[in-house]
Amino acid sequence: MKIRIKGNSIRYRLTRSEVAAVCQIGYVSDFVAFPKQSLTYNLIVQEQPQPLTATFEDDVITLSLAKQLSLDWDTNQTVGFSHAMLLPNDKKLMLLVEKDFTCLDDTSEDQSDNYPNPKLELK
Repeated sequence: MKIRIKGNSIRYRLTRSEVAAVCQIGYVSDFVAFPKQSLTYNLIVQEQPQPLTATFEDDVITLSLAKQLSLDWDTNQTVGFSHAMLLPNDKKLMLLVEKDFTCLDDTSEDQSDNYPNPKLELK
């Protein structure tokens, strides 16, 4: 699972096996280690009215995906889900969870578990 944080937005990109785990067991997690602590980031499935919500507690970012959205995500054509989570003072936290596609340019990153890039199919 990849995480991208920019400004007031968080994006997770998940490989095929990670999407399958979300659909089958309702959870996927990863972390980045620092010298004195680590940052953990999770995606969990929950019964909730919003498509996505987020929390940050004890060095853990948790995005919660509405259960209804996860039911067949691993087998359908839906790329991902987004939601603007309202914060105090009329601010918003933009949340995005999506399938990770193979890159169009050269990369040394292992992409064997990524989804085929639809832009390659158009060529």
